[in-house]
Amino acid sequence: MDQDEKKYRVARAALSFVPANAIVGVGTGSTANFFIDALAERRTTLRGAVASSEASAARLRAHGITLFDLNEVGELPVYVDGADETTRARCLIKGGGGALTREKIVAAASRQFICVVDDSKLVVQLGRFALPVEVIPLARAQVARALIQFGGRPVLRAGFVTDNGNQILDVHDLVISSPGELETQINQLVGVVTNGLFANRPADVVLMSTAQGLERF
Repeated sequence: MDQDEKKYRVARAALSFVPANAIVGVGTGSTANFFIDALAERRTTLRGAVASSEASAARLRAHGITLFDLNEVGELPVYVDGADETTRARCLIKGGGGALTREKIVAAASRQFICVVDDSKLVVQLGRFALPVEVIPLARAQVARALIQFGGRPVLRAGFVTDNGNQILDVHDLVISSPGELETQINQLVGVVTNGLFANRPADVVLMSTAQGLERF
């Protein structure tokens, strides 16, 4: 079974967490795209969705799913999204697609965050995947110097601008032994919008697709 088959299977499994007549939060990335395609089959029993990126909004719109602004709807019953890494404690690194800030906002506004991954994303300790940090462009060099003090090696994501008009530093070589603490420390740096650690608000459920089937933790 290849990765796409695993992503397809776990994305469809997440449909069981979506209540009838709900507005659902939808993430960004390849596994989220499989979820959007599956969600389209439920659009007649769905009020609509809040998207975490312009790319996901376009895909939802193409399926005829009504889009809502988060400011119009308040709390969401569920948010479904993938991750670049997850531990069994459900702490995540997200932001490989560059939508980490909006993803973090929608996750915070949701009663339940369902993370859908394949087994290649499971790690014992976060940090193999470079940690994305969204920064105000004016502060990029200043933030990069501070991130070096955390033991990281920040690299500008060249040619990329977030949906919020900002830049991303991908921080390599971090030792993330206390993800919640590091998440808070990086977010306190002046010029940082947010970083891709989802530890202080981790996933409530991780659904993981393996060659043997689906695992939940």
